[in-house]
Amino acid sequence: MTEMVYGAAPAKPGEPILPHWWRTVDRWSLAAILGLFLAGMLLGLAASPPLAVKNGLPAFHYVTRQAAFGAMALATMVVVSMLSPATLRRLGVLAFAGSVVALALLPALGTDFGKGAIRWYSLGFVSVQPSEFLKPSFAIFAAWLMAASYDVSGPPGRLLSFVVAVALTATLALQPDFGQAGLIIATWGLMYFAAGAPVLLLGGVGAGVIGAGWFAYHNSEHVARRIDGFLASEVDPRTQIGYATNAIQEGGFLGVGPGNGQVKWILPDAHTDFIIAVAAEEFGLILCVVIMALYLTVVVRSLLRLVGERDPFIRLAGTGLAVLLGMQSLINMGVAVRLLPAKGMTLPLISYGGSSLIAAGLGLGVLLALTRKRPQHDIDDILGTR
Repeated sequence: MTEMVYGAAPAKPGEPILPHWWRTVDRWSLAAILGLFLAGMLLGLAASPPLAVKNGLPAFHYVTRQAAFGAMALATMVVVSMLSPATLRRLGVLAFAGSVVALALLPALGTDFGKGAIRWYSLGFVSVQPSEFLKPSFAIFAAWLMAASYDVSGPPGRLLSFVVAVALTATLALQPDFGQAGLIIATWGLMYFAAGAPVLLLGGVGAGVIGAGWFAYHNSEHVARRIDGFLASEVDPRTQIGYATNAIQEGGFLGVGPGNGQVKWILPDAHTDFIIAVAAEEFGLILCVVIMALYLTVVVRSLLRLVGERDPFIRLAGTGLAVLLGMQSLINMGVAVRLLPAKGMTLPLISYGGSSLIAAGLGLGVLLALTRKRPQHDIDDILGTR
C-alpha cells in the first residue's frame, strides 16, 4: 500500500543499475539541468571570447574549458545520483570535513587573484574555490545532525547544526565573502524550518543576521560601499551594476542579437557574476524567462517529490540542496537587476568556473539521488533502525 501511495519503484530482480536509475530518477529535473548546462554553453560562446582576446588567448579558450568542466560535472552528477542515501550521507560528511579544512587554510595558502578577498587555491593550471564545495556538503552535514535529533537518545543535532552554521558564516564573512555567508545561514534557516523549528526562534536568528549586517556596514568599508551603491537613488553608469542594468534595458524582449552585445567587452566578470546581463542584452527577456523556468522546475519538482519522503535525513538534505540552488540563482539574477547589493556569486551551471560547475554537479547529483522513487517505510521503522 505504501508503494502505491508514494509511487515507489523497487528494483526488479536482476535489473541492471542503469535501467533502474532511469525508471526512478526525476527525468523532468534531469532535462531541466541539461537545459541549464546548454544555456551556459550558449552564453559562454557569447560572453567569454572578449576576455580571451584581452588575455591574448584563443577566442574560444574559456568555452573549451567550460565544456570540459561541464562534462566532468555532468558525469559526476549522474554517478552520484546512482548512490544510496546512506552512502551519500557518509561521503557528504567527509566532503564537509575536507571543505572546512580547506577553508581554514585559505588565509595561509590561498590567493585573491587581485579581487581583494582570499577565496581560491591556485594550482597553476586551475584554481579551486573551497566555499563552492562547502555549500552542498554543509546541507548534507546539517541534515545529518538535524535528523539525528529525532532519535530518542540522539544528540542535540539542531543546536549543533546552528553552532556550525554560525561558525561557517563568520569564517566566510571574514574573507570577506558575505554572499556565500548569507547563503549558508539562509540554507540552514530553511532546513531548520522544514525540521519543525519554532517561528520565534527563526525570527531571532533573522534579527541576529540584521544586527550583524548593521555592524558590518559601520565597520567595513567594503560592505558600506556596496550597500551605499545599492541604496543610491541613481546608478553610477560606470560601475558593474550600471553597465549590467543598461545592458538588460538595451536587450528588451528579443535582444540585440547573438554577438551584437557590448556589455561583455566592458565588464571583467561578464562570463561569471553578470552572465545574465549578457543573456538579457543579446537574447532578450525570452531567454532569461526560460532560464528562470528551468531553475524553478528543478526546485519545485524536487520539493514536491520530497513531500512524501518519510526519512528525515533525505527530506532535510534534499530540501537544503533544492533551496540552495534556488537561492543562489535568485541572488545572482537579483544583483544584475539591482534588487540586491553586489555579492560576487555565480549562476549555477551557467557561469564560467570549474569549481562552480563541478560543485553544482555534485549537489545536483545528490539532489537527484535523494528524490528518486524508493519504497517508503513507516516512520517508526526508520527511527528504530537508525
